Amino acid sequence: MPSVSESSEGAGLAQFDTPRVVNNPVGWGPISIPERFKDIPYQPFSKSDNLGQITDWTGSLLNERSKYRSNYHQQFGSGAHYSYYHEEDDNTFQLVDTTKPQRSLYQRSRARYQNRRNQRPTQRVQDPKTGRMTVQPKYNNTRRNHWNSRNDNKNQVKLKSSVEVRKDWELNVEIEFSQISKLQLPYPAKEVVTLAECGTVEYYDKRYDRITTKAERPLQTTNRLFHNISTADDPVIRELVKEAQVFATDSILSTIMTCPRSYYSWDIIIQRIGSKLFFDKRDDSDFDHLTVNETANDLPSGDGGTNSMHKLGLEATWINQNFSQQCLKREQKTFSRPNPFISKEDKVEPSSVCYRYRKFPLGGPGEAYTVICRTEIDAVTSSSTGEEQLMCIKALNEWDLKGGNSEWRQKLDTQRGDILTTEMKNNKCKLAKWTVSSIIAGADLLKFGYITRSMPRSSGESIGHSILSTQQFIPKQFAAQISLDMNNAWGILRVIVDKCMALKDGKYVLYKEPAKPVLRIYKVPQNTFEENEDSEEDDD
Repeated sequence: MPSVSESSEGAGLAQFDTPRVVNNPVGWGPISIPERFKDIPYQPFSKSDNLGQITDWTGSLLNERSKYRSNYHQQFGSGAHYSYYHEEDDNTFQLVDTTKPQRSLYQRSRARYQNRRNQRPTQRVQDPKTGRMTVQPKYNNTRRNHWNSRNDNKNQVKLKSSVEVRKDWELNVEIEFSQISKLQLPYPAKEVVTLAECGTVEYYDKRYDRITTKAERPLQTTNRLFHNISTADDPVIRELVKEAQVFATDSILSTIMTCPRSYYSWDIIIQRIGSKLFFDKRDDSDFDHLTVNETANDLPSGDGGTNSMHKLGLEATWINQNFSQQCLKREQKTFSRPNPFISKEDKVEPSSVCYRYRKFPLGGPGEAYTVICRTEIDAVTSSSTGEEQLMCIKALNEWDLKGGNSEWRQKLDTQRGDILTTEMKNNKCKLAKWTVSSIIAGADLLKFGYITRSMPRSSGESIGHSILSTQQFIPKQFAAQISLDMNNAWGILRVIVDKCMALKDGKYVLYKEPAKPVLRIYKVPQNTFEENEDSEEDDD
């Protein structure tokens, strides 16, 4: 600060002292603490803190502050120089309205339930293990136990294994579903090549798209021959054996690629011959039978009744085959090669089917492989522009008629989305396999038919079936709707192929144990599963 001082020589001259100016190159304000302000305690505070007394001259609250640590405790630091304590004020404060506050109906009901629960009769019971007396409710909660038993029904149903694991089988590989559920391998859609197209298909009858629950049609039996030839017995695959390293059918590939969704047991035969790998099925297996409610909370019963797993699988397979042929017109489309499985001895008309042999590159880390798969197309149809489109036809069936009434007949026309969502939940694995099969076949459309049971009017009649409606999807869009990731499906196939290619030459079995999320590869003797074939030939 400037100051005026008297000169020692007596001349009264004014003198100006230059003040000290501090330069802050990076901001504004002082860059250091002045000497006279050092070591002075500072209490941090927040703008939201309550203002209390500025200072305490008496010190009467010095010893009592420890009791009020929780009252208006500041969010900065642990000091309490400016904290406000209102305990004494709260003690002298009294409400004007002393009536009991009214509680809502929900609060009264909840309090009544709690009182009733606390007043439940109890009894003293001696623990048989420790001998001590314990207090337990006098009555068991039967409703809760019944509900838990319904939820545990899936675990109570005894699931049958698809094949018996013998003592001479050697376990080589074990893969848990958690290890393969997140794998990714890009789908090589542009590099897929169709090597051959064999058979004759018929055109889809678009009149079936106008079927409703009020104008349903009965499902008819079509006397046609369906071929389920294995991979090793396919003559076209034998011709193409030099084109690839891995060979399979669409049903086998779809089962492998969607294995994390499966709950039932299944098995696939693997033949490792040199640099070739053949995925096949057993002739006496139920591999081609459809499953019903495989992923539902309440599984079908395991007994031999009408609604048992085996009977429902046969019914669903029969419905799927007959519906895929009934909804066709007699107008045919013939492909470049005839059906390779028709023989002159067949007296039954073959089904409408086109076998497409397609080659898929299987990339990824390590050695690249090529897969040849035999796929199936059920029909063709014409688009609005007149272009021919390939179609796969499948059937969803309702079997659990509660009280003889069909829920689909009541809700299918107005709440079709709810019914389809229920089917996605109860048949998650089956829908995924159908979708994968249609995608690898190169189908343009995937057609679903909704079939329900028609209860017999008398005891002598058999159960019939009726077509209630149809629904059409694009396979790739439906895959996204059911959360099916094709990149993950190809990644699963790549892992299985790598595991099998690392094995020695021989015969193996890829086995899915029932109700367990694990795959196992067993090495089996070369003559395994051939005893049944030899015995059947001897009987003939």
